[in-house]
Amino acid sequence: MLKKINMLSVVLGFFALALFSCSKESSTSTVQVRLTDAPGDFQEVNIDVQGVEVNSTSANDGWTVLSANKGIYNLLKLTNGLDVLLGQVDLPAGKLSQVRLILGPNNTVKINGAIIALNTPSAQQSGLKLKVNADLKAGIPYKLLLDFDASRSIVSTGSGKYNLKPVIRVVAEAQAGAIKGSILPLDSNPAIYALSGLDTLSTTFPDASGAFVLQGLGTGSYTVSFQPKGVYIPMKKENVAVTVGKVTDIGAVLILK
Repeated sequence: MLKKINMLSVVLGFFALALFSCSKESSTSTVQVRLTDAPGDFQEVNIDVQGVEVNSTSANDGWTVLSANKGIYNLLKLTNGLDVLLGQVDLPAGKLSQVRLILGPNNTVKINGAIIALNTPSAQQSGLKLKVNADLKAGIPYKLLLDFDASRSIVSTGSGKYNLKPVIRVVAEAQAGAIKGSILPLDSNPAIYALSGLDTLSTTFPDASGAFVLQGLGTGSYTVSFQPKGVYIPMKKENVAVTVGKVTDIGAVLILK
């Protein structure tokens, strides 16, 4: 009877620690902002990108400035599925509401071999605010695709002059799925691998609370392998299903001696 009570105490203690570990888990989402184009009837459409910011519930003042790849981009080279990375940032899970695209003054269009300056209002240079309204899940990478409609964005004012009035659609796409869980005991500190067949697709270690996240996984079935330290025995969980845009929780994993 005493042996049964002791075993029950161990099991209850294990689940209490597992719940504590899960409550302590924290992670981020990687957000990429990329630029593409819906083509227009021009030879070139050159856009002067000077900055990118995102607005999320996780930022103290709402806006986070990305380390932008500044430069002049010819939109007509970004068609048929091609895009270019404007910036990337890691954000805590939460709500992403807006993107601000900051343009410089050097915007031009090429028509019949002639490069023509696009009149760009100062308000657009201070930042075009684009609505997103996407939920960011921890451990899931996202791509924000700024689909710049060149044909609707360039407006002729007559006399060979043109205005730039950007028409941009924002598409938020989850780029991968993830697996999360926690390990006990903490001093087993295993290396954790997500395997597809013989291929290792993601590797991580548990944090100080025992929680872990394996990121960047495509839709499919995976084996999660645990390679602990010291006297602990390696183990694995098989047939863990992953779907892009979702985090599969495998719960608490007990590493045995």
